[in-house]
Amino acid sequence: DHSAFQDRYTDLNVGAIILATGFDEFDATRKYELGYSRFKDVVTSIEFERILSASGPYAGHVQRPSDGKTPRRVAFLQCVGSRDQQCGNTYCSSVCCMYAIKEAVIAKEHVHGIEPTIFYMDMRAFGKDFDKYYERARDEYGVRFVRSRVAKVDQGTDGTLDVAYVTEDDRLVHEEFDMVVLSVGLEPSNGTRQLIEKLNLRVGEGGFCYTDEFAPLATSRAGIYACGAASGPKDIPETVMQASAAAAEVGELLSSQRNTLTRAKEYPPEIDISGDPPRIGVFVCHCGINIAGTVDVEAVQEYARTLPYVVYAGRNLFTCSQDTQEAMKDVIREHQINRVIVASCSPRTHEPLFQETIHEVGLNPYLFELANIRDQCSWVHMQLPAEATEKAKDLVRMAVNRVANNRPLYGRPLPVTHSALVVGGGVSGMTAALKMAGQGYDVVLIERDSELGGNARHIHQTLRNKRVQAILSDIIAQVRANPRITVYTDATLKQVDGFVGNFQSVIAQGTNGHDPQEITVKHGVIIVATGAEERTTTAYLYGQDPRVVTQRELEGSLADGSLSLPAGRPGTVVMIQCVESRTPEHPYCSRVCCSQALKNAIALKERQPDTNVYVLYRDIRSYGLRETYYQQARDMGVLFVPYSMEADEQGRGGQPVVTNENGRLLVRAYDPVTGGDLEIEADVLALSVGIKPRDQAEQLAAMLKVPLNAERFFLEAHMKLRPVDFATEGVYVAGMAHSPKFIEESIVQASAAVSRAATVLAQEQLMSSGQISHVDQLLCVACGDCVKVCPYQAIQLVNKEVTRRNFKDCAEVNPALCKGCGACTAACRSGCITLDGFDDAQIMAQIAALVSY
Repeated sequence: DHSAFQDRYTDLNVGAIILATGFDEFDATRKYELGYSRFKDVVTSIEFERILSASGPYAGHVQRPSDGKTPRRVAFLQCVGSRDQQCGNTYCSSVCCMYAIKEAVIAKEHVHGIEPTIFYMDMRAFGKDFDKYYERARDEYGVRFVRSRVAKVDQGTDGTLDVAYVTEDDRLVHEEFDMVVLSVGLEPSNGTRQLIEKLNLRVGEGGFCYTDEFAPLATSRAGIYACGAASGPKDIPETVMQASAAAAEVGELLSSQRNTLTRAKEYPPEIDISGDPPRIGVFVCHCGINIAGTVDVEAVQEYARTLPYVVYAGRNLFTCSQDTQEAMKDVIREHQINRVIVASCSPRTHEPLFQETIHEVGLNPYLFELANIRDQCSWVHMQLPAEATEKAKDLVRMAVNRVANNRPLYGRPLPVTHSALVVGGGVSGMTAALKMAGQGYDVVLIERDSELGGNARHIHQTLRNKRVQAILSDIIAQVRANPRITVYTDATLKQVDGFVGNFQSVIAQGTNGHDPQEITVKHGVIIVATGAEERTTTAYLYGQDPRVVTQRELEGSLADGSLSLPAGRPGTVVMIQCVESRTPEHPYCSRVCCSQALKNAIALKERQPDTNVYVLYRDIRSYGLRETYYQQARDMGVLFVPYSMEADEQGRGGQPVVTNENGRLLVRAYDPVTGGDLEIEADVLALSVGIKPRDQAEQLAAMLKVPLNAERFFLEAHMKLRPVDFATEGVYVAGMAHSPKFIEESIVQASAAVSRAATVLAQEQLMSSGQISHVDQLLCVACGDCVKVCPYQAIQLVNKEVTRRNFKDCAEVNPALCKGCGACTAACRSGCITLDGFDDAQIMAQIAALVSY
């Protein structure tokens, strides 16, 4: 009875507003020709996601809604409600390609006989490691990809679905499928539209909230910010970054009021378990089908009941869910449990959550153990369910044995140095420095070149803005004028010591000269914004023929007017995409190249409309609101010709071929639309050359004790949950040091890094881990295994006096860096390392020395 509910109005006094209103999915009934709502076995991608879910309508079993049978052939139709002028959504929804691939892969994992086919126009796998996932889906899982746009879906008399589509060479094809999934796009939520109107904000393309490229969180009204899908279609990592970045904007605006309304979380009095026998509760998680699809969780639960001290063993569908957390608290109280085990997923992501849960019912957080039966059992032994189940039992038994001997432990307070070090003086680094200074903290900014600006010094315009150099000059001036920012150019980071909240670094300035000066600075956090650079190439006659240039060089010649095209006839400019990108040697998308080509193609057409511009591409990845410019380029007469890396079975296709024949620069490529070969005589050939990490990345990563990925970009702690953090606390990443990205994305990530760093600097002290490694240095044989395996770089080999007049090489633990993960104890050959709390006076003296410098 909705009449019982009434609107309630509350007046709030706030200093800022953040719009994080999300999105609505496209209403697939508007695409009548694709059969949704007419045929039961045509479902949306959101519905198919629920079908795959263990908590969905079919408990994770893939089946057709019409008859409950398992489908064999499943078609995924892309761009439903996106890139579509008929329905009014001309933008790309950014996420559909990747979620379709994900759903196809998961469907294959659920039912090995399923044959997924993805019908697409451009495969937009533009994110970090996305292209690898795309290649893996095709090569390892056998997902079929067909470049086309489906015209209609009909149903045959036998219930199969007839998918009609036109191929690249203009052939009409009909294929039968058992099920069709419509990859629906994103639209602004109704709430977004209403708020934009009520708050009198500027409306952007597609009805999203307008934000500026160089102020990507700010709306048209001061103090109101938009993040996530409120300002345009975005995937999860970018949305998380924007949320943190919006918090940074608000933190800067309200920095003078920081901590004035802060309330400390209160916990119940800790239960004294001294003298009590262990009463262990074991909670085994299904994790949907992530675990239960392989491991017999019921058998693991029953086995746990037989173990010593276990007074309760239960199962949960998702142990990390909020309702299950509350239920766990009730079970702990009811059974008077004094030690808890959760058998689920990775402690890296979930252990703090469960420790917080038991803390809220009065148990010390160190009376908890997590058995990782997802990563270490169900995922790695997917094809061996019986063996995976037995291994899960082993892990639970070990966890029970360990937690039975656990005792309450307590961390120690560590002071915080309220300043930051930013490494890199490009747009990301300067943004981070300005935002950090705006939060009220001092910043040291170091740049290896002699001037600030980074890659942006070579960018004259973007798709949205033709004043890049003027804006860049203004940012540099702001940095130079800010009294809280100390800038060192021609400088590199030479040495870093310390830990989160208490770093001490040595900067070498004048590294390009003969007598560098060393400066020592103390700081609480580090932001890595070292950027990336254009790859060098010799492909397609680059370096041999002056008419072959990079897109960056073409942009520079357009900006200074030095571009030379023939007089008296239309000039011809050919662009080749994915040079030194998306290759076996460099298996990732450089993200910006397609938009760079569009930008230069539009600029050429604006200056000389009769110029012939050809773009040879693999996929045009103009994701999000950039799709508008792809359409603009086509409308202006730019010709787009797709190519593939390898020829097909008939020998057609493959990469373009460039030759210089008697002074004629010829570009040959196969045109799948006409089915014939193209030969283009080019006046200018522009190569979209990919992006690579800085050569100094490995040296810096070793110094900061942070990881790199396979391509040598800095590796974040978690792609979706912690996209700007490192596993090493107090160190954050922003901009192209993380992966290739646009200016506005770099600005967002820099602001997000500041937001995360400010959570450290806003505190007067930090609590160290209560459980750390202890080394019996007399037993230590200095094998170094513990040093190699420590994920936090908290152990080193030293030569020290272990007894009076007795020096030897042995391991030593930095207690402020140690997180008590136990990796060192597992690797130790001599049994010299144990895990325990802060009982040793020597350990406490060591911490005091570390923070005093």
